Amino acid sequence: MATRNSGDGALGDKEAAVCAPASKRPARDRIFETARELFYQHGIRAVGVETIASEADATKMTLYRNFPSKDELVVEVLREQEREYWAWWESVTACGCSDPRSQLEALFDAFETKACNADIHGCPLSNAAIELHEESHPAQVVSVNYKKELHRRLADLAHRAGSKDDDLADALMLLMEGAYISRVTLGPAGPARAVARSARALIRFHLDGCLS
Repeated sequence: MATRNSGDGALGDKEAAVCAPASKRPARDRIFETARELFYQHGIRAVGVETIASEADATKMTLYRNFPSKDELVVEVLREQEREYWAWWESVTACGCSDPRSQLEALFDAFETKACNADIHGCPLSNAAIELHEESHPAQVVSVNYKKELHRRLADLAHRAGSKDDDLADALMLLMEGAYISRVTLGPAGPARAVARSARALIRFHLDGCLS
């Protein structure tokens, strides 16, 4: 298990707390947040531990005290991004409406806003799955399990809304995944801006048998 060291030097915790500026976060937090940003902006394999340590105002030794390997750091970053996504999901589906169909529509309304954000560079877990595509890579395992859970949640809502099979969930997941890619390639004014409208058309088709 990684040691959660609060400083870069040899000072003890109390001495480090006294000497460090009030605004300076623990080294582990700095390394984690720096790695998360750099991985998302530049790709996981393009960013080395030397760069992460330097940008985080830390040393490689400190990085490896907190994260025994780069792969472990990558996995922790992806798991945190997964936790944040599910927290977002829960906040959207718990917005006061218990009807599964309305929850699906609310998800895609909120997703459209998320996908069109100016800082979006695609889904970080999809990006990791594409870049680190070896089946045995720990990041690939996290990404694949996340996507399986995403499909399961979509299928659960779709079935509770009246879908007799997984066709609606399949279509909605393809729409969600495609929206991220089109946002990266064609920008917020491209097809991603219509993802909520497209989701409603799919929902009407599969649940009501019509597109209009």
